[in-house]
Amino acid sequence: MLGLRHGCCPDPEPDASGRIGRPLIYGHEYKNATDAHGNHHSAGRERDVPWVAITPVVQAIRVLERIVEPGELLFAHAVHGAKAGPSTGSLRSPALRVRIEDFVTWANAEAARHHLPSEVIPPDPHGAVGTRRFRRTLAWHIARRPGGLVALAIQYGHLRTALVSEGYAARSREGIHELIDIETVRAVADTVADLNDDLQAGGGLSGPAARRAIKAAARAPRFEGTVINATTARRLLANDDAMLYDNPQALLLCHYKRGQALCHRTGMRDTPRLDHCVPGCGNIVRTDHHATALRHRAAALDNQSTHVPQPISERLGDHAERLRGIADSHDRSRITLKDPTP
Repeated sequence: MLGLRHGCCPDPEPDASGRIGRPLIYGHEYKNATDAHGNHHSAGRERDVPWVAITPVVQAIRVLERIVEPGELLFAHAVHGAKAGPSTGSLRSPALRVRIEDFVTWANAEAARHHLPSEVIPPDPHGAVGTRRFRRTLAWHIARRPGGLVALAIQYGHLRTALVSEGYAARSREGIHELIDIETVRAVADTVADLNDDLQAGGGLSGPAARRAIKAAARAPRFEGTVINATTARRLLANDDAMLYDNPQALLLCHYKRGQALCHRTGMRDTPRLDHCVPGCGNIVRTDHHATALRHRAAALDNQSTHVPQPISERLGDHAERLRGIADSHDRSRITLKDPTP
């Protein structure tokens, strides 16, 4: 963030159909940046994957761009520094921590002035809030959105649960790699706990891995209470029995077993490719909620098919029928906690 410059988030251009895409932030990486001769390149190199920006972030960048000159660092010390005089580079993390603390003080004063006690930011039991804590908070929220684990991997330039690189296993798991492992396990813990609640309320499961998922859900109370740090995350990621991944785009759960996974045609991976679920995989689990969502999606396709040319309409209709067939199959084969174990 401290390396971002004026112009890092250009206004998106319309495509051939006139649609405006999402704004992107183009940043640089410095730690492993080298020139053609292998020497460290202090100016850094542009990230291969830009960040997708939401509106409040774009607005904040536009404000900073009004303060600094074109091409200048958004957080240039010469502009934002408390001490007068020439200086190069960006603000340092300690300076940002002080500003964050000042913001908390201001926000709490405003909450008191407007008689809004619920808006007061309480003292943090873990100490001062710094930029690293912001990164963890953002990761927590991304991981818990639909398809969030894939988004988290892409947003942080770490391809663990999406497009896994061949050489990853030999790489260090420091910093952001550990953070994503932790958030992956936390998101899985939430999925398992929610499934346990559904089963206790009489919900049913279907699919090749349904009984395995019931056993995993039975461990939810103990899993929920686990303190998840980097070491715990690595241990749990290696435990196939504990890992149950939500894939809302495919409307299924994945109780991942490496030997049965169809998403990895070659090699054995620790985690599934959530962007590449394959029908017929032995790791698939579906809930009653998924069956309902499948029928809703089928109805939406039926509605869409009435507004498109016939060839497309027929394909949409066929797809809708397949979705309803999957939902009907779930209803016929679902098992619950009350069903005897074979």
